[in-house]
Amino acid sequence: MSHPAPSHPTFAEIGDDDVEAIRAFNRFYTNRIGVLDRAFMDTPYTLTEARVIYELAAHGTTSASRLTEELSLDPAYLSRMLKSFSDAGLLETMRDPADGRGRLLQLTLRGRAVATDLAQRSRQRIVTLLEPIAENDRRELGTAMASVQALLSGGTAAPIIIRPHRIGDMGMVISSQAKAYAETYGWNGEYEALVAEICAAFIRNFDPARERCWIAERNGTFLGSIFLVKGSSEGTAKLRLLHVDAAARGHGLGSKLVNECIGFARDCGYRRLELWTNDILIAARRIYIAAGFTLEKEETHHSFGKDLNGQTWVLDLTAATAGNALSA
Repeated sequence: MSHPAPSHPTFAEIGDDDVEAIRAFNRFYTNRIGVLDRAFMDTPYTLTEARVIYELAAHGTTSASRLTEELSLDPAYLSRMLKSFSDAGLLETMRDPADGRGRLLQLTLRGRAVATDLAQRSRQRIVTLLEPIAENDRRELGTAMASVQALLSGGTAAPIIIRPHRIGDMGMVISSQAKAYAETYGWNGEYEALVAEICAAFIRNFDPARERCWIAERNGTFLGSIFLVKGSSEGTAKLRLLHVDAAARGHGLGSKLVNECIGFARDCGYRRLELWTNDILIAARRIYIAAGFTLEKEETHHSFGKDLNGQTWVLDLTAATAGNALSA
């Protein structure tokens, strides 16, 4: 039995607000980066001519048909443009070795110099645009632009990366965990205070040779974290503050973070890895069990405004199978 093809929103189904928001942004951005002048960035070239020169430089050699397809240009318009480049000594053609009747295009030495000048002017204009913007805001801007590109291209989401912590990350850890546990389990501000104390102690006493914080992100958006800190006794380390944002769950990120923690602990020569959790955190507990942790003790307590059952889990890092459960 055949099934109807999935339908897409029609023009009438897309709200005027959505359309006008994009039109307004286009007007703002094209004006902001100065592409409306016929003389692109104080050069003799239009924006379209500059883009074609960029593509010619990026490809090294290419064909007119490929440029027409990639840039969605009218073939006759592109042909006139390429002839003007050739007349100006910027472009040369050669026989296509794969097709005796075809011709390949490439910039001359003069053409490459023009391409370099255009690239430098473009970069300088962007630098000028970004100079008054704070570093964190520049990072946020880049993330937003990457999101726009991904959404409009219909491509797959960028990969999740796991990196060491940097300045500013602790605030995201505290905020994300406090909000998540308040919304999911109804925990009060005591938990936020605990996370803040752990993060402050980590930064204040950080030993990069023996401790680590990993941050998971996609396109600069915070998605999760985990910490490894020195324990109270020699040879013991603690796994702390494992958290995966709801937007990233279901992709094995929690297991990857725990794997990073275990691997680093073993490389540092720790013999025992401990963690403290509560039994209502079922998804996290499954990750710990899969990694080889065993329950050592548990006790009830009243914390974060709730009656809870706290648990201490341990992993013997000297065992032959330690740390291997998540390595597949």
